[in-house]
Amino acid sequence: MSTEHVGRGEPDRTLRLLWRDRLGEPVGSRGPKQRASVDAVVDAAIALADAEGIEALSMRRVAERLGLRPMSVYTYVPGRAELIDLMVDRVAGEQPLPELGGSLRERLEQVARRAWNEYLRHPWLLSIDTSRPPLGPNVSDRWEWSLRAVEGLGLTDLDMDQVITLVVGFVAAPARAYVDAERLRRTETESDDEWWERNAPLLEQIMDPARYAVSGRVGQAAGEEYGAPADPERAFQFGLARVIDGVEAYVAATAFEIR
Repeated sequence: MSTEHVGRGEPDRTLRLLWRDRLGEPVGSRGPKQRASVDAVVDAAIALADAEGIEALSMRRVAERLGLRPMSVYTYVPGRAELIDLMVDRVAGEQPLPELGGSLRERLEQVARRAWNEYLRHPWLLSIDTSRPPLGPNVSDRWEWSLRAVEGLGLTDLDMDQVITLVVGFVAAPARAYVDAERLRRTETESDDEWWERNAPLLEQIMDPARYAVSGRVGQAAGEEYGAPADPERAFQFGLARVIDGVEAYVAATAFEIR
């Protein structure tokens, strides 16, 4: 799966598009009379990526979805790079940001669960490199909201940044495993049980119980529990709990040092 990079478009034009609600919708300087809007182009692009993956995204395909001539879509968005920035920011604002409340664990779970649900709704996000995130209103609001989950704990600003980066960054791996498993389930006619049953006779011959004593025992227990090679959602819940355990221990140690 190829990786798409955000933040590669022309900065001034991208930021003006991202903040168009505040700065005003750009007006195209070429092409036919405007028949759609930037929002419509972004929505069509998201729908295309949801259905076929980010690899299928092209300005021509977006134009086809909107019933526009291929070149006319450039009157709304300068190019594919800028369009991906707009898509990432749009999905970041799909749902209102809830009030952060409860314990530190509960607040961090809210932050992580939001990222998890977003990946599952839009799997193409897992192919996006956000090393230079699009600094649009929704991405900015999300980052502010996430940081408030660890505000007032006595952490330094850098610690706050690292904690949220750790929690959100963790989510991608189990989300990718979940999406891959769902994709396999939809496309394969053979179930996990059928696959194991078909391969079991040969596996019993080649998997020496003495050599693979631990992995054999653990694999059998996991397979019986999951009914599949893995359980990505369970891995997400378990891993997130352990990540937050570590954050809580760090916060407690930091508070002790301050005292």
